[in-house]
Amino acid sequence: MRIALAQTDCALGDVTGNLERAHRIVRRAAAEGADLVVFPELSLHGYALGRVPEDTSLAADDARLAALAAHGPDVLVGLHEDGRLRRYNAASYLSDGSVLHTHRKLYLPNYLEWEERKHFSPGHALRAFDTAHARVATLICNDAWQPMLPWLAAQDGAEVLLVPTNSADGLAPGAVDTAVYWEDLLLNIARLQQCWVVFVNRVGQEGKASFWGGSRVLDPWGGIAAEAPRWEESLTLVDLDVRAARRRRREMPLLEEARFGLVQREVRRLMQEGVD
Repeated sequence: MRIALAQTDCALGDVTGNLERAHRIVRRAAAEGADLVVFPELSLHGYALGRVPEDTSLAADDARLAALAAHGPDVLVGLHEDGRLRRYNAASYLSDGSVLHTHRKLYLPNYLEWEERKHFSPGHALRAFDTAHARVATLICNDAWQPMLPWLAAQDGAEVLLVPTNSADGLAPGAVDTAVYWEDLLLNIARLQQCWVVFVNRVGQEGKASFWGGSRVLDPWGGIAAEAPRWEESLTLVDLDVRAARRRRREMPLLEEARFGLVQREVRRLMQEGVD
């Protein structure tokens, strides 16, 4: 499976222009033999949506989205999804000219400069899904920071985790070094869930946010299979042996004994005690 990491910038609120650029990138990736092109979080809209004077959200079944997958490769693209009454920070997996799956971001950050609850509603489900190349799940940025979500995706059979992201530096004095945090986090996910992890971060500037790129792919042992440069646009291609996830899970069967009954009991107890 050949994946193209489309580490891109985008123009805030310019959906038409961002779609045109995405088409060009997908065509280029197709010429390089890519099976899947992965774009960053909100790649069709930009992040600071509070500065956009009108609603530019797209329905997940918008024909303009599906058209991105008409060039050959599958495409994962980030969008501000029009869910009728509600709007979502979403990523749609497109294949063969249609939408195969849409993931709605589950955990919306509200700290420092991030105020996603103003513009999005949280999603309510996480599902792994089958593609022509692998069983896949999507975690959008802050979703990957929640320990139970990569575990749930792996328990649902995901061999490849796609992590489109808008991660930035310089948001507040004393803020965490997000690049270092992501390095540790991705290593942890790949090793504990024993799967491929495809992290695609944005580049460019919006307000105080400087998006640093550094997209990468980790194998099921935690090794870095490919890495994009910092701070600049790039298209990085990497070949994945999807079967490596199954080999690793046989070598060290960390995931087999899930103890769902135990997890259910303890979660129920915590809910009864008022945690949620």
